[in-house]
Amino acid sequence: MYLLYEEDGHFKAGTIVADNDSSLQVDSQHGKRLKVKALNIMMRFAAPTPAELMTAAQQVRDDTDTDFLWEVASQEEFGFVELATEYFGHVPTPIESAGILMRLHESPMHFYKKGRGRYKAAPADALVAAKAGMERRAREAEALAMYVAELMRFALPDALSAQVDELLYAPDKNQIAWKAIDAACKQTGLTPVKLLHRCGAVPSTHDYHLQVFLREQFPRGVDFAESASLPATPDLPVATVAAFSIDDASTTEIDDAFSVTPLANGNTQVGVHIAAPALGLLPDTEMDKVAAQRLSTVYYPGGKITMLPATLVDNYTLSAGRVVPALSMYIEVGADYQVVGQYTKLEAVPIVANLRHECLEQDFNHNNLVAGCPAYPYQDELTLLWHLSGTLEAGRGKTPDPKLPVRADYNFKVENDKVTITDRLRGNPIDRVVSELMIFVNANWGKWLADTETMALYRTQQNGKVKMSAKPGPHVGLGVEQYTWSSSPLRRYIDLVNQRQLIALALGVAPPYPPKASVLYTVLRDFELAYDAYNDFQRKMERYWCLRWLQQEGVTTINASIIKENLVRLDGLPFVTRVPSLPELPVATRVNLIINIVDLLEVELMCDFHHKIDEPVAEAVCAG
Repeated sequence: MYLLYEEDGHFKAGTIVADNDSSLQVDSQHGKRLKVKALNIMMRFAAPTPAELMTAAQQVRDDTDTDFLWEVASQEEFGFVELATEYFGHVPTPIESAGILMRLHESPMHFYKKGRGRYKAAPADALVAAKAGMERRAREAEALAMYVAELMRFALPDALSAQVDELLYAPDKNQIAWKAIDAACKQTGLTPVKLLHRCGAVPSTHDYHLQVFLREQFPRGVDFAESASLPATPDLPVATVAAFSIDDASTTEIDDAFSVTPLANGNTQVGVHIAAPALGLLPDTEMDKVAAQRLSTVYYPGGKITMLPATLVDNYTLSAGRVVPALSMYIEVGADYQVVGQYTKLEAVPIVANLRHECLEQDFNHNNLVAGCPAYPYQDELTLLWHLSGTLEAGRGKTPDPKLPVRADYNFKVENDKVTITDRLRGNPIDRVVSELMIFVNANWGKWLADTETMALYRTQQNGKVKMSAKPGPHVGLGVEQYTWSSSPLRRYIDLVNQRQLIALALGVAPPYPPKASVLYTVLRDFELAYDAYNDFQRKMERYWCLRWLQQEGVTTINASIIKENLVRLDGLPFVTRVPSLPELPVATRVNLIINIVDLLEVELMCDFHHKIDEPVAEAVCAG
């Protein structure tokens, strides 16, 4: 006696060796002895042999028209032998029964399984829908294969051209377009972005990086909605000073300016004047909510995304020829350039000049300060500020060691898709004057806020970690007991918040943010996240334009200095990269590298070690 049984979703036939009611000992058609549960037995038969039954039943299965079988089937639940009887019009043979069972089992769209050997015909509407789905999947499979074939030839299928943005920035992985990209990537070894680039779907690598950033950080776009008119500027006393700013030529958000005025007692009054947008940008207004979302101006080579709209910036920026509201700190300086005293005042300040780095540093530089030079505008004022900045720097215990190498800063200028990269040494007179006076102002305003227990946001550094804090604390790196950011209110929301508190102190009124104001803890958290993301983007785009410069200038070899192990810094560029082929050499060793691959999508540079440059240099310092 033989039997047909189900095992792991497949039908098999065998010879019964022993029948133990709940299970049977069976020899499979291939001669293997096994145990079959009675529940898995579909039918028993005396002839033909198992091998003959399986072969003949498969032919019956193949010859059976599934649609006709569905039409024959009852709308009620049935067994496979019952349906075989209806289909063939007579008591079915074992071969016919087995063939119908196989066809039922392999047609889940037409028949729903209800139990061992039992089925129910699918409702007509469900069958129609299932067939439509199957046809759609067949069409999609055909289209998918066609798309993959085109992508493998690095040609973008026409049907995908309208979906490029979605595929690059927000792919739906259930869509056929993404499945095609994914399949082609697995075969080519390329990333989706690189594959689309090879297909000509990424015309600008720069725009790709910019769009990735904008979609993540500015999902609603960078344009400002039309804002309500600003409140009238209060009547403020006009300062009897002539203030000037020091910025680079591209700066439009001029936050700070300086004035130098002789005093009757022989001392000098130095004014540090900070733009006062807090007078017009009030808490909880619509424009304030926008600023609280942006949190900072974003800078990158060739562009920027301002925190505040141009109309508001224009109203408060310290541009020449205007009398502008400002929060001023006046510092009395003795003949020895020591600070005698200081006080803060809210006032309107006449701005007489905007000095630009590009022109100013031709005259106001170390050589001219030491050796002398022909007179130039604001020479006396700048010279005094330079001496004062040296005193302030020494007072913080930060006098630079002349034995240590001076790191360079780099300026990027992008015009008509061409980049110019220039370097300028840190600690030059312009940088020292501006940075020291800003440190002095921010440290002393921070002390004023702390002494009056006025809620504020501080910048601290302890145990080597720099962070924002709602409590005053030392900034070890700057050598000050407390430090706020309050000198760039047109560019950073933290500074704007702190300025609101400072203006309240200057006017003798209650500050807008009471102690432990929860909104400031939210601002602190959001600002750190946004500021880190903005800085990462700026660094990434600076690396990008370094690579563009290498291509633009046709550079094939370049010198570099070893920072550690196989990490090097390129000469003349703010670019650090790893060179796997670099031999073991001491830190600061200079080497020559062969440029192999400039990858503008990954923003990476692949180089090989060429030779060591035999000239001693000071130890390299890693840019942080």
